[in-house]
Amino acid sequence: MNRSGMTRREAIAAAATGFVLSPTLSALAADTQRRFRIGACDWSIGRRGQPSALALAREIGLDGVQVSFGDPDVQFDLRKEDVRRQYQQAAREHSVQIASLGMGVLNSVPYSSSLDAERWVEQCIEVLPRLNQKIVLLAFFGQGDIKDKPDLQAEVIRRLKKVAPKAEQAGVILGLETWLSADEHLRILDAVGSPSVQVYYDTANMEKQGYDIYKEIRQLGRERICEFHCKENGFLLGEGRVDFRRVKEAMDDIGYDGWLVIESAVGKGRSIQDSYVHNQKYLRSVYQ
Repeated sequence: MNRSGMTRREAIAAAATGFVLSPTLSALAADTQRRFRIGACDWSIGRRGQPSALALAREIGLDGVQVSFGDPDVQFDLRKEDVRRQYQQAAREHSVQIASLGMGVLNSVPYSSSLDAERWVEQCIEVLPRLNQKIVLLAFFGQGDIKDKPDLQAEVIRRLKKVAPKAEQAGVILGLETWLSADEHLRILDAVGSPSVQVYYDTANMEKQGYDIYKEIRQLGRERICEFHCKENGFLLGEGRVDFRRVKEAMDDIGYDGWLVIESAVGKGRSIQDSYVHNQKYLRSVYQ
């Protein structure tokens, strides 16, 4: 652990906030800052594909936002330089970050069969470095589901093998979010054979499938998981089926130090904003 690096971070944080922490608290805060940042999907906070998601993230108390990369007909198309500038300006203005990109559009335009989807993924690979981003989530739900569909899985492998060299050259990662188990994910990743194709691990989705998520996180390991969705369906974080303290233990074991991106997790009778204030505070209490 680089204590001098942590000290520099803490000095900057203390100067910005106007107070100085005790040495013990300084170390804790700096380690938390180094290891984890907490964000949310723009679609989960009601701002899909909108730069205003960054302002809302600031109000909620988040560190950043996972931003949607959609089809070329959306209002804020990240393929356009002026749109990227709007996002970058919003990030600076509100002191938040873009955590990663997400292609939820693939749930309705399947990567396994659509030529448009295949082209859009290639375009996203080109956009990522222009936004100083490294990770994009490729979604495989709804019409894009490949669970128990070996023919579609084979086509996904073929397409990923074709595009992986472009991702490697760009220095970016394609994160697969699916209904597949760790074993099934590993078969695809091994078949593709590229460090630029990894798993985007969603806690609630995998728990819903009946998988042992704490074991799976360790099985996949740091080299195969690019990012996490900290998610619950119909519950606030900490009040549902996922034990996030055990999730953290598994992350600790594999040395994960990336974003924790909150998805869903809206409480019954509570607004999105109120729910997400709770969610980010809960995650900070666990991960600090």
